[in-house]
Amino acid sequence: MKKSNAILSMTEPLAAQTETPLPATTLTSGRLLARNAVWNLIGSCSPILVAIVCLPVLKTTLGTDRLGIISLAWAIIGYFGFFDLGLSRALTKLVAEKLGAQRLEEIPAMVWTSLFLMGGIGVVSAIIAFLLVPWLVQRPLKIPVELRSETTLAFYWISLSIPIIVVTAGLRGVLEALQRFRLATAIRIPMGIFTYLGPVLMLPFSHSLVPIMAALVFGRTVAGAAHLWACFRALPSLRKSCAFHASSVGPLFRFGTWMTVSNIVGPLMVSFDRFLIGSMISVSAVAFYSVPYEVVTRLALVPGALVGVLFPAFSTTVVSDRARLIFLFESGTKYIFLALFPITLILITFAPEALQFWLGSEFARQSAPVARILAIAIFINSLGQLPFAHVQGAGRPDITAKLHLVELPIYIVALILMARTMGIRGVALAWLLRVTIDSGLLSLFSWRLLRQNLFVITTLPVLAAGAVAVFTIAAFIHGLPIKIIFSIAACVLVMVGMWHWMLTPREKMAVRSGLTR
Repeated sequence: MKKSNAILSMTEPLAAQTETPLPATTLTSGRLLARNAVWNLIGSCSPILVAIVCLPVLKTTLGTDRLGIISLAWAIIGYFGFFDLGLSRALTKLVAEKLGAQRLEEIPAMVWTSLFLMGGIGVVSAIIAFLLVPWLVQRPLKIPVELRSETTLAFYWISLSIPIIVVTAGLRGVLEALQRFRLATAIRIPMGIFTYLGPVLMLPFSHSLVPIMAALVFGRTVAGAAHLWACFRALPSLRKSCAFHASSVGPLFRFGTWMTVSNIVGPLMVSFDRFLIGSMISVSAVAFYSVPYEVVTRLALVPGALVGVLFPAFSTTVVSDRARLIFLFESGTKYIFLALFPITLILITFAPEALQFWLGSEFARQSAPVARILAIAIFINSLGQLPFAHVQGAGRPDITAKLHLVELPIYIVALILMARTMGIRGVALAWLLRVTIDSGLLSLFSWRLLRQNLFVITTLPVLAAGAVAVFTIAAFIHGLPIKIIFSIAACVLVMVGMWHWMLTPREKMAVRSGLTR
């Protein structure tokens, strides 16, 4: 297939897309990466509108305690999406490398071996989770006595979905390596919507947590089957060879072993805060924390969409074209900053008013400070996603894994101490402290792996520090008229400054092209 045909195919209807992998020459094409980032972002952001409508309905109908338990279930589902011993990320990297080297015949063996391994991991994880459910409900989590029975049954349902969640992560990794984000988006949108809409659809029949969790498991099962269909469509050779190949195990685990640590420890640090709140404070406090968390962390969808596209591109260019890698790194960071700064500033400035209008004065009082702190944390963490992707794309997952191992005990101690003294605000501050240290160290390691990339240790810290200063000022401003004037002025000044002094002519041309297309 020629390059032009591959690019044109991205604009055709889904049913008419070509079923052959993109050639290596187009895998890092700027136009292709930009379009895939847009598709990835659409798939990630679409469920937000549904969440905005569904969360108040769930709160009003089920109560704060049940909403807190559902939030824990969402956290468990999200966590086990990463609990695959690093194989999904390893699969993405290795498939991208083989595409770059034009060794297409080796891909099916790599994919099927990884999926079989991940299926086994998922089954073992499900058994362990199933056995731990009674202890989890009775001991660590402060579940009200009247809700313990249905919570136990609900968590049993969630444990049964773990193998499907793990295998689906591997299938999604295949689509990402093939740069088939349009296919992945066609699945992600209904899957994400059903995550929030599914519980609401069960309300006319029951207010129990059990059918709600059963609905979520059903949705994940359908999504897994859809991902398998999409992989068959994108890579037809998978249909011809469905077998376990022992020779593929070594490469997968050599990369995946360290990814295992990151995939266990990293998401654990992300989700542990809500379990700590549930055990140390109350499940109602989980709701006060989780609702702003669920909204604010959606900001990470912007860098997530871009990094999901750039990771296979980094894996392809890390050896063959370092100049291209540096360009992609710098441009990606600037675009993330431009996209997130105004959104984050508006969220921080108007968090109390928005929460009061949405969920009432009590939620605004409890959750607004949490939302502001987490918004700053997500912004910093988003800027650190490019160094993270570069380090792993360069074949050094051991660096991120060791960093997470060092961070974990420090973070847990800080989390416990700050939760005891400041409640859910302290939990949010501990989260901010962790991601700040993490992003700074990742930037340093990224520079050490590619010392020509001075941007990561010079310009990136200045951008982050300047943005945080503006966000901090915004958090202390009172009065709606002053807030409006400040937010507009700050956005205009920062955007104009970025345009004139930060973007290169090449990047300006890309922005103009994207706006006029």
